[in-house]
Amino acid sequence: MKILKYLLIFIPISFIGEFLKISPSINFIFAALSIIPLAGLMGEATEEISFYTGPKVGGFLNSTFGNATELIISFFALKAGLFDVVKASIVGSVIGNILLVLGASMFAGGLKFKTQKFNKKIVEVSSSMLLFAVIGLSIPAVFTHTLDKSLINTRYEDFSIFVAAVMFIIYILSLVFSFFTHKNVYETTEEENNSSLNTNEEESEDKNKWSLGKAIAVLAISTICIAIESEFLVNGVDAITSTLGLSDLFVGIILIPIIGNAAEHSTAVSMALKNKMDVSVEIAIGSSLQIILFVTPVLIFLSLFFKPMSIVFNTFELVSMFLAVLIVNRIASDGESHWLEGFQLLAVYLIIAAGFFIV
Repeated sequence: MKILKYLLIFIPISFIGEFLKISPSINFIFAALSIIPLAGLMGEATEEISFYTGPKVGGFLNSTFGNATELIISFFALKAGLFDVVKASIVGSVIGNILLVLGASMFAGGLKFKTQKFNKKIVEVSSSMLLFAVIGLSIPAVFTHTLDKSLINTRYEDFSIFVAAVMFIIYILSLVFSFFTHKNVYETTEEENNSSLNTNEEESEDKNKWSLGKAIAVLAISTICIAIESEFLVNGVDAITSTLGLSDLFVGIILIPIIGNAAEHSTAVSMALKNKMDVSVEIAIGSSLQIILFVTPVLIFLSLFFKPMSIVFNTFELVSMFLAVLIVNRIASDGESHWLEGFQLLAVYLIIAAGFFIV
């Protein structure tokens, strides 16, 4: 986290670059380097707030604001009419969290500890929900790719909105499930986390260093700065794709998720190195769930204020998501992980990334 804070220097540099109207592709890089530490500050602020709200609410805030960066970036891309980039970023976040983040966590943790264990019950619930969510995202594409478009053109936007609404309802019900009706499933992890915090009092004191007012202020300022930098970033998408010869798919699936979730990625790996794989797995799978069940419906609803965006992904995007979900279900089913499983997830991610690079 300390290393990321040095990147804050790029915030004034990006503002100066925008004011001087420098090359959009260069300012794209400056904005990207600015968003990474800002996302880290946002995550740190939510962690501090969790000391006052409790671990369960704090964990919810952490995962929600962890995806706020990508939601803001996608909003400005949506406003600019870059629908392919927005939809690609949704897919990129899902496969990035499942394959890159979880893979890096398992690999790094596995190098330090021979075998790491995590709560199998929670993973089963989350992975099953993730499989459902991906199926829900796939249904509109299946209709589009298999039926005559003349049969669905007039009502397709309504269908997309309906799917988004169902996804959002499932998201609300999942919160009810975890916070109220089946909260006992999550109590074991909470007790373990609390006991580990008690045995590391010095570490806890170092972390709990902000007042509630300061944490909220940092969270608010970081969000505003990310919104501004996101607009700079989106303005440079066309320039960076033409300059480097990249496709909108590669930018959306690989670059934007890495930029928006860099701080969250580092947190997951650091937790694995502390032998807290429960936290790492929850960050990876929980963030993917929020992207599909919360961020995607919100983006669909927001698109109604500009031009309605449909939930139609190309075949390669759908296959990538399905493969990612299937492999994580297989690897996480036994409640244990080691470095080879982590490397396998990373290998699949690299193959998928290479595929989108050559498009």
